[in-house]
Amino acid sequence: MAGQGPPAPPFLLLLLLVLLAVVLLPEAQGSGYLSGYRLRSRLQRDRNIRNIRPNIILILTDDQDIELGSMQAMNKTRHIMEKGGTHFSNAFSTTPMCCPSRSSILTGKYVHNHHTYTNNENCSSPSWQAHHEPHTFAVHLNNSGYRTAFFGKYLNEYNGSYVPPGWKEWVALVKNSRFYNYTLCRNGVREKHSSDYPKDYLTDVITNDSINYFRISKRMYPHRPVMMVLSHVAPHGPEDSAPQYSSAFPNASQHITPSYNYAPNPDKHWILRYTGPMKPVHMQFTNMLQRRRMQTLLSVDDSVEKVYNMLVEMGELDNTYLIYTSDHGYHIGQFGLVKGKSMPYEFDIRIPFYVRGPNVEQGAINPHIVLNIDLAPTLLDMAGVDIPAEMDGKSILKLLDTERPVNRFHLNRKSKTWRDSFLVERGKPPHKRADGKEMAQEENFLPKYQRVKDLCQKAEYQTSCQQPGQKWQCVEDPAGKLRLYKCKGMASLFAPRMQALMAGGASQLPLTSNSDSCNCFQTTSMEKRKRILTKNKMKTGKPVTRKRWARSVSYQPDGDLYAVDLEKGYRPLGFRNSSWGRDRRRRVGHEDETDEFSGMGVTVKPTTSNKLIPPAALKVTYRCSILMNDTVKCDGGLYKSLQAWKDHKLHIEHEIETLQTKIKNLREVKGHLKKVRPEECQCNTPSFPIRNKDTFKLGLGQMYSLRMPPKQKTQWLQKEQKRRKKLRKFLKRLQNNDTCSMPGLTCFTHDNHHWQTAPFWTMGPFCACTSANNNTYWCLRTINDTHNFLFCEFATGFLEYFDLNTDPYQLINAVSTLDRSALNMMHQQLMDLRGCKGHKQCNPEKGGKERNYFSEYRPVHRRKRPKVKKPSSKSLGQIWEGWVG
Repeated sequence: MAGQGPPAPPFLLLLLLVLLAVVLLPEAQGSGYLSGYRLRSRLQRDRNIRNIRPNIILILTDDQDIELGSMQAMNKTRHIMEKGGTHFSNAFSTTPMCCPSRSSILTGKYVHNHHTYTNNENCSSPSWQAHHEPHTFAVHLNNSGYRTAFFGKYLNEYNGSYVPPGWKEWVALVKNSRFYNYTLCRNGVREKHSSDYPKDYLTDVITNDSINYFRISKRMYPHRPVMMVLSHVAPHGPEDSAPQYSSAFPNASQHITPSYNYAPNPDKHWILRYTGPMKPVHMQFTNMLQRRRMQTLLSVDDSVEKVYNMLVEMGELDNTYLIYTSDHGYHIGQFGLVKGKSMPYEFDIRIPFYVRGPNVEQGAINPHIVLNIDLAPTLLDMAGVDIPAEMDGKSILKLLDTERPVNRFHLNRKSKTWRDSFLVERGKPPHKRADGKEMAQEENFLPKYQRVKDLCQKAEYQTSCQQPGQKWQCVEDPAGKLRLYKCKGMASLFAPRMQALMAGGASQLPLTSNSDSCNCFQTTSMEKRKRILTKNKMKTGKPVTRKRWARSVSYQPDGDLYAVDLEKGYRPLGFRNSSWGRDRRRRVGHEDETDEFSGMGVTVKPTTSNKLIPPAALKVTYRCSILMNDTVKCDGGLYKSLQAWKDHKLHIEHEIETLQTKIKNLREVKGHLKKVRPEECQCNTPSFPIRNKDTFKLGLGQMYSLRMPPKQKTQWLQKEQKRRKKLRKFLKRLQNNDTCSMPGLTCFTHDNHHWQTAPFWTMGPFCACTSANNNTYWCLRTINDTHNFLFCEFATGFLEYFDLNTDPYQLINAVSTLDRSALNMMHQQLMDLRGCKGHKQCNPEKGGKERNYFSEYRPVHRRKRPKVKKPSSKSLGQIWEGWVG
């Protein structure tokens, strides 16, 4: 046909040549590319061929142990992760606390480098958000092209007001663990949930949201890798299981190990010496708790299976690393502790740790030490991202590579082996002095008797509570040992004031004024004497009943008897050389039974004469008194009725708690008064009129805050907030009649209303204490071919050592079996780890002959329990003799 163009075959031929060039050129380049990477692992070569980086899914549980058998409830997870991957049998958490451990997982750092010491101290604080949150593994993966997502529990104090950097998808729990009635922060928007299981059960919400996000990401960005964190709250309290699992495990007893209810422990640190055997109600509670914890893990088991099936369905299983672990372990009844964590022992620091993915050996058990601080560098290494040098952990990827296994037991190998020691730390660091150095702790390597002997050489301890302000005295017991005893009563507190009172008489008592202005006029001695006599005049008639807040304490310095009233000051009562026995015979049997209990006080009764008569006994409670021969006498009812005895003992314990709380509050007030001390009066300064009086109508705290620089003002406001929070808790306890709280202890109450889902608790309320404020420690944990031990130094100076080869359940503190050189070497290695920064310093590697370094740690001899012997000043081999620190 006219006007028709040239035939099409030449154009088709040209198009075919172009297509062939596009197909053949990458193959030629790929073969040349591979030749340069022959020394790399098979995993790296596969990545370069496909140019596809693997997906990474981290499944994290909360408070899941491995020593108490929690993994026995998760058959699906064990089948997927054990048979399809590698189980690390020596996996540990460097800090057995939720927020510190999670901060270590995010940053790859020890606690002493990210400064989140407790679940409150710096947990999701402004300092954490400014200095550490911008450097988590999520930030590095997000910058490298990964689609990052977080689902579940983040940090205990996360308030949901922001989305942390590095996360594309953010569905995080606000505050601490809950299964129902919680709030989520979904990409910056708060989302409240109720108690409807199909819609609100948090474990299922995390599972469904994560699966949906993975599907959508692969549909929209098929060539971009995904990194997800599924942070479940199970098996953390309140241990609410799904309805279909509420009847599972009716006879759960995996938690009953050899250390279960092994109490008391006089050879361990303070809280374990304080804790006695559990009561029957506590043991019933531990059985119920173990059952409920395992029930919650069944939903996590379903979650792992759903994620696995999703990966199989989408064809992403072979290109996905799947990691399963926990933030730390848990204990249920071990050493008499009803429940909790925060201990340096195996049940709290050992965690489950499973990995499966590309080139990960299937069905293998790896004995190398793996830590929670290794997670961040491992995830970056899996993604092919450079690992920052400031991370303390190490990538475990080379331990997973089946082509180049690491055999740390091969001593003839020249290359360095994997770590065999690591640091376990918990609690705040020691306070620092003005020169920036840490306050010296008790000598870690001197036994108690040696430290007591050194102290007794000082003159201040050699007198029997006679020096002003003396608090301790040295006394030699019948066995010839020197012991420190505290000066009883109020002598140690009021000795300086009382000596001044006796030296100068009552006329030297300071006068108090109700006026806020300076009193620059001198007061005559007659006026002073008149005021003092008026103030201290004894009233006749029926004695006024003392309230609990008006306490008086007997005090006898240098032969005189005084009543120290916390409100009215000091009142001289009489002398020791008065007719004590005669007055005592008169007064026996004539106690005023209407007096209320005043904690501890001497009830002084008026007499017809002007002479003050000392009391016959120190009335301590309304039913018991301390006689002058230092014996306790109670009314007959307490010796006959068991119920009356129990009631009165409970009453005394409650009064002790009340007094301790009052002392604590008084100390806070004293500290506050030190801060707001007014300036000295300038009486010679000419006065001037105050024009704007409203300026001076500020509160005391506001006036003090105005005088401070900004940095100190911020610190003061933080302390003020903590003080108010403590006060609110204290008032709430008083309102609820809570007698469980004890100063210095972490206690909890449990009743029939605590658990809102089946199975229910029906045995009534009880109280238990789980930890102590002084439970701060640093431990050296070592596992190699010759040694398996735990060495701990507590902030109190107490030492613990356990040889797990012979004592796997850490029942006996064997520190007394070590010589001094071994302790010094372990102490030095522990100090190195406490100050380490970066993976080079924090991962000491010993290979070949260097393993003889640990041969010094062998005990001198082994025995079941250390025997206490009378030490001598020359014997430095015996280190520990019930050291209380």
